[in-house]
Amino acid sequence: MRLAVNLGYMGLSSSQDMLALAAEADRLGYDSAWVAEAYGSDAVTFLSWIGARTEHIGLGSAVMQIPARTPAMTAMTAATLDHLSGGRFRLGLGVSGPQVSEGWHGVRFGKPLARTREYVEIVRRALARERVEYAGEHFTLPLPDGPGKALKLTIAPTQKHVPVYLAAVGPKNLELAGEIADGWLAIFFSPEHSGDILGSIATGRRAAGKGTEDDPMAGFDIVPTVPVVVTDDVEAGAQAVAAYSALYIGGMGSREKNFYNQLACRMGFEEEAARVQELFLAGQHRDAAAAVPVEFIDATALIGPPERIRSRVGRYAEAGVTTLGVSPFALTVEERLSTLRVMSELVPSHAEEVPTP
Repeated sequence: MRLAVNLGYMGLSSSQDMLALAAEADRLGYDSAWVAEAYGSDAVTFLSWIGARTEHIGLGSAVMQIPARTPAMTAMTAATLDHLSGGRFRLGLGVSGPQVSEGWHGVRFGKPLARTREYVEIVRRALARERVEYAGEHFTLPLPDGPGKALKLTIAPTQKHVPVYLAAVGPKNLELAGEIADGWLAIFFSPEHSGDILGSIATGRRAAGKGTEDDPMAGFDIVPTVPVVVTDDVEAGAQAVAAYSALYIGGMGSREKNFYNQLACRMGFEEEAARVQELFLAGQHRDAAAAVPVEFIDATALIGPPERIRSRVGRYAEAGVTTLGVSPFALTVEERLSTLRVMSELVPSHAEEVPTP
């Protein structure tokens, strides 16, 4: 199992702190560093900056928002980042949510699965330097009633195949990820609740004839972002993660459409998820955080002293995780750097040569 570091986005940490974490992960032999975007700092600019200041670590977008860019622009960006970094780029994509897609980007959220499928098809064709012609429900290239013509990318990425990852939560999204992507970017991943989730991905892999007959998941990268709190006080460590959990369960989306709330419900926390959402949407954010069950946090994070984390980290590899995304939760950058070092010691096999999708 490889190790990755999830840096999030500016606002949660300073740019200098994020760079320090990426540089230390690079020194420790972490496989990749992932950068997010919402409606603040963008992933692309940050990855360029980190790539210029590191040597070996992979550079992943977690995620580049599909409604924010045309598929051709995404292909141009991926090829440029891959070229500038010497073949280190991993393209993570996601449709975001209806509030960001429609409220920030002005793009209708309807039919996210069909849009994602078409988007990825166009990106792959462009990165393969094919002359792009596409007639879909959501994208048409070139437009049929104007002077545009089919074009191909004028530069080539360094990698022959730039890995594409999808952020997915629901069963159909997971099946699509297995069918068309090289990896899955997961959030709130619980090894004990992963059977049906990975089963959905495997269904997509089988439908596309990917993997092997015995193991459809072969060659597919499973990358959950896992909050890590190194502490002797497990309860206090859970409290440090509670606000983050409440934000997603309670506030990421509307009352009717919150994929993370639905995920918590599928894990058996229906009543608790409803309570967290009720409090969060009422503006009672502290109470919402307090209402997140410790059991949910402990199932989806690594919390405790190194010995406890060591005893629990193997659950991820046993569940099929191939790259463990470490999200260090601590007040200071020194503590977060220490968390990266602790995880490097607890997962010693991470630096071994492991094939990348």
